[in-house]
Amino acid sequence: MLVSGSGTNLQAILDRAHGRDGVVVDVVISNRADAHALERARDSGVETAVFDAADYDDRTERDRAMAGYLKQRGVRLVVLAGYMHLLDPVFLQEFPNAVINVHPALLPAFPGANPVQDQIAYGAKVSGVTVHFVDDGVDTGPIILQEAVTLPYTRNEEEILTALHRTEHDLLPRAIRLFARGAVQIDATDPRYVHVDERVLSADV
Repeated sequence: MLVSGSGTNLQAILDRAHGRDGVVVDVVISNRADAHALERARDSGVETAVFDAADYDDRTERDRAMAGYLKQRGVRLVVLAGYMHLLDPVFLQEFPNAVINVHPALLPAFPGANPVQDQIAYGAKVSGVTVHFVDDGVDTGPIILQEAVTLPYTRNEEEILTALHRTEHDLLPRAIRLFARGAVQIDATDPRYVHVDERVLSADV
């Protein structure tokens, strides 16, 4: 689990996925030693680590070290839960089709670092949440799950984030549980398509 901030998505994962369907949050890593998400992890008995870019010559070296650390621990899925750095290709090569991210928009609309502000500027009335695999583009990886959210009539970013967070906190843990159950498969004939069998969770969602 990679985090940078307060860790609300991490908390949702700890509450809704950790210990279910074979999911174990093995370690929470941040690029910031002061990230509140690390406290959430420790409070749940999950090990933490910090990989600060300032401790390395460049991002490639930092991401290579971080990938090596996770590989040694036998991590099968890397989840970006509010991680605010782009991952270097050297990291993604170590975890092919095993890095996922949550984005507060219905991709491919409004990719990038400021999707909520962009949606406000555009006057969007319907937004949503996307969970997708991470590739070497910016929010361009194959889509796993999406859900639309009708936006409140406001230009206040916090109000919109509050509406979107409710869906993020459901969708991301669900995607992790589905991955753990082997229910997320990239189409062999077209890697843009992802087949998801949500029936495996129907009994306990």
